[in-house]
Amino acid sequence: MRAVRVDAHGGPEVLVPEDVPDPSPGDGEVLVEVGAVGINYIDTYLRQGIYPATLPTTPGLEGAGTVTAVGPGVTDVAVGDRVAFADGPGSYAQRAVIPAARVVPIPDAVPTELAAASLLQGMTAHYLVHDTHPVAAGDAVLVHAGAGGMGLLLCRMASALGATVITTTSTEAKGELARQAGAHHVLRYEGFADRVRELTEGRGVAVVYDGVGATTFDGSLASLRVRGVLALYGAASGPVPPVDPQRLNSGGSLYLTRPSLGWHVMTTAALRERAAAVFAMVADGSLPIRVGGRYPLDDAAQAHRDLEGRTTTGKLLLIP
Repeated sequence: MRAVRVDAHGGPEVLVPEDVPDPSPGDGEVLVEVGAVGINYIDTYLRQGIYPATLPTTPGLEGAGTVTAVGPGVTDVAVGDRVAFADGPGSYAQRAVIPAARVVPIPDAVPTELAAASLLQGMTAHYLVHDTHPVAAGDAVLVHAGAGGMGLLLCRMASALGATVITTTSTEAKGELARQAGAHHVLRYEGFADRVRELTEGRGVAVVYDGVGATTFDGSLASLRVRGVLALYGAASGPVPPVDPQRLNSGGSLYLTRPSLGWHVMTTAALRERAAAVFAMVADGSLPIRVGGRYPLDDAAQAHRDLEGRTTTGKLLLIP
C-alpha cells in the first residue's frame, strides 16, 4: 500500500510517500480502508518534533473509511462498517490499523469525506464551547483565526449558543468567510485587544479561544473581562514563553487553560457520544463543513506547506 513516512523531524520535505507492506489488525483492532484523511495543525508539530514521536512513523491522527478486517476480540465493529477516527495514529496511508475502541460509526447521512473533515476539529470545538467555557447567551467571545477549520466551527457553534462572536483574520476575504459562519465582528491581528475593548464597552470578552499561540497570547489576555478564560488550545505561531501567574491576578483574576481533545474523550463512550453530537449537526446542516483543499496522498508535503503558509481556509484533506 501507499503511505507517507517520516524518517527524521523537519520541514514538509520529510513527508515522503513510500510503498509499504499492508498492515493487519491485532487483538482489539480493525483495519480501515481510508477514504479521506483529515489534516490538522498537530500533524505539523509531530512532524517537526515539537510533540514526541518515535521514528520512523506514518503521521496523521484523523481519517474515515470502511472496515475491511477485524482482529480477535472485536465484537462491536464489523467488516463493511463506515467508521471515522481522530487519534489514529497513521492515517496518512491507504490503510490504517486502529483500536476498535477508538473508532466511531459514521451516520448514513454523512459522506465519508465530511466525516474525516469534521471529527477531530468538530469535537475540539464542541468541548471548547460546552466544557472549557460553557458559552451562554449574551457572552462576548473572541475566536482567533476565524477562517481556519477550527475558527469556522467555533464561530458557528458559539454564535448558535447566543454569543456575540468577535474574530481575527488576516484578510478581508477570510473575514467574509468568518462572517458567513456567524462572526459578528471581524478584526485584523494588529491592535485587536484595543478593538475588543471598544466593541465590549471596556468590559472584555468572557473567553478567548486561541489556537495561534505566541503572537496572540498577550493580546488575548488583555482582551479578557474580569474572571475571563483564555483557552489556549494550539500554538500555530509557536509556543508561548513561560508565564508569571501574577499576570492572571493583575488582569482580573483570569483563568488560563491548555485543553486538548484527548482528555475529553478518554473513554469509548465519551468519544462516541461527542462524535455523535458533531455528526448530528453535520447531518442536519447546522454545522456546515468547508473543505478548503483536497490533496492526493503523495502531495502531503504541499498540503503542510499550504497549511503553515496560512494560504488556506477551512479543512484540508488527503485523498489516498
